[in-house]
Amino acid sequence: MALFEVYPLYDIEPVSAEGVYITDAQGVSYLDLYGGHAVISIGHSHPHYIKRLKHQLDNIGFYSNSVVNPLQEKLALKLQSLSDCRDYKLFLCSTGAEANENALKLASFYTGKTKVIAFKNSFHGRTSAAVAVTDNSSIQAPINKIQPVEFLDLNDAQSFLKAIEDKEVCAVILEAVQGVGGLDQPTTEFYKLVSGKCREKDIILIADEVQSGFGRTGLFFGFQHHGIKPDLITIAKGMGNGFPVGGVLIHEQFESRHGMLGTTFGGNHLACTASISVLEVIEQEELMKNAAEMEKFFRSLASKIPQVIQVKGRGLMLGLEFDFEVAELRKKLIFDHRIFTGSSKNKKVLRILPALTIGKKEIERFFNALKEELI
Repeated sequence: MALFEVYPLYDIEPVSAEGVYITDAQGVSYLDLYGGHAVISIGHSHPHYIKRLKHQLDNIGFYSNSVVNPLQEKLALKLQSLSDCRDYKLFLCSTGAEANENALKLASFYTGKTKVIAFKNSFHGRTSAAVAVTDNSSIQAPINKIQPVEFLDLNDAQSFLKAIEDKEVCAVILEAVQGVGGLDQPTTEFYKLVSGKCREKDIILIADEVQSGFGRTGLFFGFQHHGIKPDLITIAKGMGNGFPVGGVLIHEQFESRHGMLGTTFGGNHLACTASISVLEVIEQEELMKNAAEMEKFFRSLASKIPQVIQVKGRGLMLGLEFDFEVAELRKKLIFDHRIFTGSSKNKKVLRILPALTIGKKEIERFFNALKEELI
């Protein structure tokens, strides 16, 4: 049986990985500055992570949510402690799209309404409601376009104030840093306006932290840089360091009922163990602090590259914007310098999403490669 081809592939076959490095089938080592879409949070093959998963697998790897699983409660308490989100409950699932799908569902349950306000260049997933609030018509089938959504320019206060007057709005969904869209961010002033108006009008504010959460921006969640408090917080990507884990932090204002949400694989024993071990490493190795420090170092080196128009993003969720499209530069970095980087909807932005364990030596190697290609 042939594969259903939907991915453009680089002719590279990774067979092993450690820290911020990947090795291919020919034994060639690559510096990984992309982490598989920001999934690798604590580094490839982290020994604590491997030890935890192996031990769990020796006992029980999976059972459904029809039985007691104390690992779920352990994960919830550890997540509460590190994130300082104390007025929330946790629903576990498997992916970021699933997290956003359930968050949108909860918002509609709570308000009895259907319309969502989202933002241009957003990306929230590929499932039905999640893709409907994603600003990319090429991945929306006709069935997805039934969902009423209004897309606004990010940081356009006047458009937002007008849109929020619609009495059918049930939710606003907002990324703290737009990942796929090109690393744009809401200003603090705008995020506070959105938060305040949602609270005033009893509209649910969904903070999409699928990519920006789990310490990637230098704080546990990206919205925490703006001093606001969402109703729902969606998480995934770096949550499991490669193991599929997702979730929704649900403010205590929401009342649960049996059957309201559900998932087959979410919150299984291996998934919980993976996420607990990630949180333990983030705490023990002070990786949020490292993310903030490496951002400063990254920006200092970027300032010496004249072709860089601006550094976008925050922490270790960064982008370099140029006045040219970066596709060829990415190829040169991969095949000539053995460095993985990422692209975005903005074809002039090079995305940098390394493990939070990265150090100055690796960042210097990247900028030396850039200089060789550009200066």
